[in-house]
Amino acid sequence: MDPVIVVGAGPVGLALALALARHSVPTVVLDEGPGKDEQRPARTVVLREDTAAFVERLAGHSFGDSESGARWNSWRSLRRKQLMRELTFGDGAPAPLHLPQHVLTGALRDAIADERLVKVAVESKLDSLEQDASGLTAHTRGPKDTWWRGSYLVGCDGPRSTVRKLLDVRFPGRTAVERHAVAALRTELPWQGEALLHRMPPWRGGGAEVTGRPLAGGVWRLDWLLPPRGELVTPDALVVRIRETLAGWCEGATPPYELLDTGVHTVHHRLARRWRVGRAFLAGDSAHLLGALGTQGLDEGLRDADNLAWKLALAWHHGARESLLDSYQAERRASVAARLRAADQSLPVLRGGKGLRSYVPGAARGHDTLLTDGHVGRGPLGAPSSYADSPLAAAPSESEVAVGTQPGAPVADVQVTAPDGSFVQLRDRLGLGQLLVVLVAPGTVVWERRHWVTAGIMPRLAAAVTALPHPAELLVAESYPGAAAHSVLLVRPDGHLVTALSGVRPAELYAAAEAALGGPARTEREDGAERDLAGAQESPAEAK
Repeated sequence: MDPVIVVGAGPVGLALALALARHSVPTVVLDEGPGKDEQRPARTVVLREDTAAFVERLAGHSFGDSESGARWNSWRSLRRKQLMRELTFGDGAPAPLHLPQHVLTGALRDAIADERLVKVAVESKLDSLEQDASGLTAHTRGPKDTWWRGSYLVGCDGPRSTVRKLLDVRFPGRTAVERHAVAALRTELPWQGEALLHRMPPWRGGGAEVTGRPLAGGVWRLDWLLPPRGELVTPDALVVRIRETLAGWCEGATPPYELLDTGVHTVHHRLARRWRVGRAFLAGDSAHLLGALGTQGLDEGLRDADNLAWKLALAWHHGARESLLDSYQAERRASVAARLRAADQSLPVLRGGKGLRSYVPGAARGHDTLLTDGHVGRGPLGAPSSYADSPLAAAPSESEVAVGTQPGAPVADVQVTAPDGSFVQLRDRLGLGQLLVVLVAPGTVVWERRHWVTAGIMPRLAAAVTALPHPAELLVAESYPGAAAHSVLLVRPDGHLVTALSGVRPAELYAAAEAALGGPARTEREDGAERDLAGAQESPAEAK
């Protein structure tokens, strides 16, 4: 079968190619550039815990322990001279991962260099795309004009996506929602390893808001919120901002610093009307733009890749299930749309300027909570995606039990016993092309696996797992948050909980697994007939 074509070699495109390779699917990555990335220390990314774990699995190492990545010790919020809030990160509150984007992209490129299932074609700019019943044909310009044949194609080619334009998909939204002056510099600040948000800083020219986020090696990224329009940021004006901010944070004396990089970051909010057109898909910035109030667009793009990879892999290996492929748009677009709505609803409150609202008791703390949520990955602005209303959700069952994770949400990363008897983290078993079934069995950690693998409910559960409609791995956990003994959790390949059952329920487990896979497998003729019918019923406006 033809490989999957990935258009775009940014972090999302590279991550998707590696994720597909973990599912044993070959890919071709069309890179418009020369295969190297410009080093911009001021262009950084903040990833939530589970997204960071996803890219670390793909890259094969931990960024937080490297010289370029950093996990913050804490987060503090200031308003004028008052400390409004302080969060300490730890086991109960995992810290976000902060690193330069070129470091992330470079690590993914290094991993691809050792991956035989991924081919990168540099200096290959897409200029045409045609679909047929069995695949797609793409043409690229470059030193050599080339035709490419693929089974599916994913556009990860950024805000000006050529794929999106060739598919005639609209990209409505708002322009210049926020603007920030950005600087990366090496210096010493009073809050080593701590990120901070300072609103209405008290020094002259402090502006409305400045954020300081540490990187590794004593480097900081500073962001100053700018008025939506006007105020040209010259190099001299930016140096003045840097010196005033550092002096304001260091009791009036500007500490020595080394300026590494600067820029102006403009935030747009846009959402593609459709994320799937036949065998072509959109992901990352080609599908959505967000980033106001601390939300992280790249984090959402990597979630797109994680969500789409296992679904494309199932279609590539076993034939397309249209409901499964359609669920990518249903889940991811709804999740990003909810994040955009939350930001758009909060912006008038937070950026509305003066008025009675700013004097209401508790308003400042409420504003601070909203901003903190976006920056550290909590609440409607920043919490991980949950697919509770997914078309892949399991039907209600009398055997279903409540655990600390709601169906559709990402599972907790607990220690589990693997089939070979080794102790691993649950997230280490994700992305390998199979469902996960986790039995909560207190006491098993005390004994070697050979002593309990043939005892109690294990043989019956093992037989039920073997009979599932898709390969699944049976894992055993000593405990899971909120779960009673003998609870059985069914987990998707991307780490989202399908259901939790009380004990061994083969019929309910099978039904939940089949629902998570998009329902019973169908023939290509049935799928083709349904697509033809849908196309005949779709209005011209909906088609765009």
